[in-house]
Amino acid sequence: MRNKINIDCWLTVIGIGEDGLSGLGKIAINRLQEAEFIFGGERHLAFLDAHLIAKGIPWPRPFSDSIEKIKTLKGRKVVLLASGDPIFYGAGATFLRYFSQLEMEIYPHVSSFSLAATRLGWPLQDVECCSVHGRPLSTVFRFLENGARLLILSNDGSTPTALGTALEKKGFGSSRITIMEHLGGAEERIISQEARRLTEQFFADLNLIAVHCVCDHRKYNFSRFSVLPDHAFIHDGQLTKQDIRAVTLAQLAPRCGTLLWDVGAGCGSISVEWMRLGKKTHAVAIEQNSDRCNYIRQNADNLGVPNLEIREGRAPSALQDLKTPDAVFIGGGIIGPNILETCWRALKPGGQLVANVITLESEAIAVRWSIGKQARLLKVAVSIAEPLGDFHVWRQSLPVTMFIIHKT
Repeated sequence: MRNKINIDCWLTVIGIGEDGLSGLGKIAINRLQEAEFIFGGERHLAFLDAHLIAKGIPWPRPFSDSIEKIKTLKGRKVVLLASGDPIFYGAGATFLRYFSQLEMEIYPHVSSFSLAATRLGWPLQDVECCSVHGRPLSTVFRFLENGARLLILSNDGSTPTALGTALEKKGFGSSRITIMEHLGGAEERIISQEARRLTEQFFADLNLIAVHCVCDHRKYNFSRFSVLPDHAFIHDGQLTKQDIRAVTLAQLAPRCGTLLWDVGAGCGSISVEWMRLGKKTHAVAIEQNSDRCNYIRQNADNLGVPNLEIREGRAPSALQDLKTPDAVFIGGGIIGPNILETCWRALKPGGQLVANVITLESEAIAVRWSIGKQARLLKVAVSIAEPLGDFHVWRQSLPVTMFIIHKT
């Protein structure tokens, strides 16, 4: 990426691979030769020629300290070395959050994802690419389903074995795992085997993992594009059941980058589903019961959304200092006017509030509060056929009244 007008451009980000300087284009080489300061990891700095004017500066630890250091060099000729394609799960994406694109030019190398896909013959557009470098391993769990193909940037040499163990526990032990070390370099090595057989092995810290998912039992094969079965969650009975959850999420309508408040979260089923269904969605689960907060934490980890924020406390006081929501769900079956009003005031214009109530008293409170707000009321009653002796009858669950209000 080059700026058409780069008079103010002082910062150059260069993607580099295991082939070192030989894999760089002429412009990238020129930028290195002109640089006054070159930042990079020790592995990347080792590729530099001794005759370069600038001396290599290793990234400080923590990495975030490098941002302030680089800011002090504004106006000087600074080069930042990063792995592969810097803005695809790379350091370049971080730099773009702190520096204007007008200050920066980026020269990408071939990404490790592209190299891995070509080694395996996998069309990259059909693959889920993700990273556990500096992230929880459970980040990948949301992508697990039979037949899925994943490419995963490892955190270090222990990641493949840890992933194999996790896949076995989650019912995906028959999945084929391929570990690719030092892709594109002289030390490239590729190992492939079943996930359940990947135990007590050690790999190079620089590795990428490919997983061809095979589910050992349909019980564990959760869809990524519809709500989860109730048995997917750890709970004590305080759970928005699957059928009600499906209608609720349809009304909440997760959208890219939006934030949900899940008030009275129970086991966190709504907030977990919100984060699984939407791209880059975020959620805060607010729950006063400490045991249920622990269930939320386990469910978020097990179902691949470890970044779900949990706020233990009682609404509305627990809602203080939270980021402004794009959507609010109020569950728990019982609500008070203070909770409704606090959530409504916090909700962004254009946002959606959905409150599910069960008791007549809560319904009356919600009806009075919603006067003048153009609320849409929806009564959902689910009946399930169950055996009664030699016959079957309909067993009706408690009906749920949904208050759906769009804030203009």
